[in-house]
Amino acid sequence: MKKSVLVIMACLCVASVVAMIAALQYSADRESFSPPPFEQAAQKGVPEVSENIGYSELDAKLFKFSVAGSITSDDGKCDVWLTNPQSNHVWIKVRIADKDGNILGESGLIKPGEYVKTVNLDEVPDKITNVTLKIMAYEPDTYYSAGSATLNTVLTVI
Repeated sequence: MKKSVLVIMACLCVASVVAMIAALQYSADRESFSPPPFEQAAQKGVPEVSENIGYSELDAKLFKFSVAGSITSDDGKCDVWLTNPQSNHVWIKVRIADKDGNILGESGLIKPGEYVKTVNLDEVPDKITNVTLKIMAYEPDTYYSAGSATLNTVLTVI
């Protein structure tokens, strides 16, 4: 009787371990990571930007970036002038979201020494809308997060 109970308990333990391994394997297969694409419209260098858009360099401690403080949209395109300085050791991208957190558009990754002028909007808001620019940084090759910075601004639709 005692041996039967031990055998049943051992079988239940083995079955539990097999079920856990199967569950871990199944979830690992389903949650494959897709790295963000690189921005195809990225240009090398530092852009020449009009003074009236509030373009300035910001220091997020782990990385620096430059971006327009006053952004406009025309025909579903939004000029952000996101610049990744050559001195950075991270890849960056920008995500534009409305006040409710809905993503309006985002860029691809840009490497140090590159900038992107325009981000295509998937959804064009009203004439003047409060938006958030979230600048996300990634470590090269591993795509680990290197931090992020959030800026609140106004998007004006022309």
